[in-house]
Amino acid sequence: MFADRRLVVLAFVVLVVLWGSSFSALKVGLEYSPPVLFAGIRSILGGLVMLLAAVLWGGSPKFRRDWRVFALLSALNVVFFLGLQTLAIMRLPSGSAAVLIYLQPILVGLLAWLFLSEGLTTRKVFGLLLGFSGIAAVSAGGLLGDLPPGATLGVALGVGAALSWALGTVYFKKAQERVATLWAVAVPFLAGGIVLTALGLLVESPAEIVWNAPFTASLLYSSLLGTAVAWLIWLGLVRSGEASRVSAYIFFVPLVAVLIGAIFLDETLSPSLLVGAALVVAGIYLANGPQPDEGEASATGKEPKAS
Repeated sequence: MFADRRLVVLAFVVLVVLWGSSFSALKVGLEYSPPVLFAGIRSILGGLVMLLAAVLWGGSPKFRRDWRVFALLSALNVVFFLGLQTLAIMRLPSGSAAVLIYLQPILVGLLAWLFLSEGLTTRKVFGLLLGFSGIAAVSAGGLLGDLPPGATLGVALGVGAALSWALGTVYFKKAQERVATLWAVAVPFLAGGIVLTALGLLVESPAEIVWNAPFTASLLYSSLLGTAVAWLIWLGLVRSGEASRVSAYIFFVPLVAVLIGAIFLDETLSPSLLVGAALVVAGIYLANGPQPDEGEASATGKEPKAS
């Protein structure tokens, strides 16, 4: 899909900006909507666009055979991940939430070692330790008054979102040979969005949504651009063999989120956030960056395997 090198670079930049800026867009939208309904509507809109792409280019899904796969991906990657992510962003500055949630690439390395027998090199272990140190630094910000009241719950929700996303990613790695990729993304967003919306109708009221210009812009941006377009770009890069390159530099996403939150939402760049962001970014790079082809012993005493 992205044959030209310049097109690959452009796609990568657009992807990072879309994912990074989505945190601020969600923060704006949450001023006018209860969180679970917002997460559900956003997921449904994004899922509809990806469903169209799946119908056009995704081949024929086997729902009867793979319904358990679709159900688990819907639960992990949408209901729990997007639900917890949205609740975390509601309680935290958007940049802080992004730093916590992008612990995910580090957790993927640990979970892939546990469940997929992938190698856990010394470099990845250091990345994991740095990532958890970053979480501790951001959490300490709440104790020092750098974060708003209720931030402790927000930190827990952000880490929970990262864990759910990581579990969903590892499960997708295990199931991807059975399920067509576009369908494995489109169906969970649509089905998970319906579940989130139903949950929102049980615990929230649609009357609480203020359908003004800022909310509509936030909803459309986060669902169509931050979800559908960003995921389609990601899948295009995967098909072009660029997944490892994007994964290695995914640390730009929380940096972009922190900067956009500071510039457009006037969020404070507190010392705890800056230290935490630096530690998480370093951890992501160590865990996902280019790994030595040989000569590095696994931290578990096994030969390292490709992630």
